[in-house]
Amino acid sequence: MHLVTDERELEMTEAADTEQQLEIEDQDDLVLVKRMQEGRDKIVAEIKKVIIGQEDIIDELLIALFGGGHVLVTGVPGLAKTLLIKTVADILQVDFSRIQFTPDLMPADVVGSEVVEETEAGRNLKFVKGPIFTNILLADEINRTPPKTQSSLLEAMEERQVTAAGVTYPMSKPFFVLATQNPIELEGTYPLPEAQLDRFMFKIELGYLSEEDEVTVVRQTTQTHDNALAHPLGGEDILDFQRIARQVPAAEAVIQYAVRLVHASRPQSDTAPEFIRDWVSWGAGIRASQNLILAGKVRALLLGRYNVSYGDVRALAPAILRHRILLNFHAEAERVTTDNVIERLLAAVPEPASDI
Repeated sequence: MHLVTDERELEMTEAADTEQQLEIEDQDDLVLVKRMQEGRDKIVAEIKKVIIGQEDIIDELLIALFGGGHVLVTGVPGLAKTLLIKTVADILQVDFSRIQFTPDLMPADVVGSEVVEETEAGRNLKFVKGPIFTNILLADEINRTPPKTQSSLLEAMEERQVTAAGVTYPMSKPFFVLATQNPIELEGTYPLPEAQLDRFMFKIELGYLSEEDEVTVVRQTTQTHDNALAHPLGGEDILDFQRIARQVPAAEAVIQYAVRLVHASRPQSDTAPEFIRDWVSWGAGIRASQNLILAGKVRALLLGRYNVSYGDVRALAPAILRHRILLNFHAEAERVTTDNVIERLLAAVPEPASDI
């Protein structure tokens, strides 16, 4: 997913300054939007000192971060999933925790637990916070731990809080979960339940690098080099970007288009195309519609626009829908993938008649 995908969006981007003046009256917000665009460019420049290629993945990661969403990253070993996530945390200079999910990992290993503390007044129970209390959490190979432990992330991801022993503890801000999973080794893994998957804004799939990029990686990683990273943004900047993104207007027609796409993904819906009824067991829920618009607002700002377009929704649909559409055995038998279904869905659902 490139930030500029077609001529139509490019023309809208070139007219952005005029649109912004019409839509944004607060000069502080104008400055913040500019800082967001420049900050994105600076972060990408720093990431590229360490990560070769994967431009689309980096864009999606930053859109989710600026939108306050979480990301599930899937890819075969050796594609720098962990390195990419750790690099983002290093650049932002925020608290970072990594949890290596294993079959014997317990919920207390993630959330924390109560311990007995000796004091002058006697023994007291004290809650010791686990690694989930951080700004950026890397949940490495999340599908290698049982559902009981996976579910320990649910409350933190959705409500930005953790309840332990009847006491609620707020999460640090910003709070961003990036989970990885290996799609090849299925033995000893536990598929993420749908409720868990639905809490991720994006599911990003990393593919192999091009031969040229792979040559560059091999050259850089087999010689001495200095990857000192600058720190152009901090946690407070991310919170400011998340706030301004929610102020971006979305036309009623664009919202209707996003909702229409999601409704059409459900085989039980009257508007579902025939191929959805044939290949899909369950379609996307309301979080998909919300994320299409919220992520679209961030994408619009990064393109220099202050309004969400149909192009934003189309560009973000694969990453937002691919983990929310469950295929049935007919699709598996015909070797139909979720991305195939989403591509046909985008072609089947027309945009409302307007100039947006």
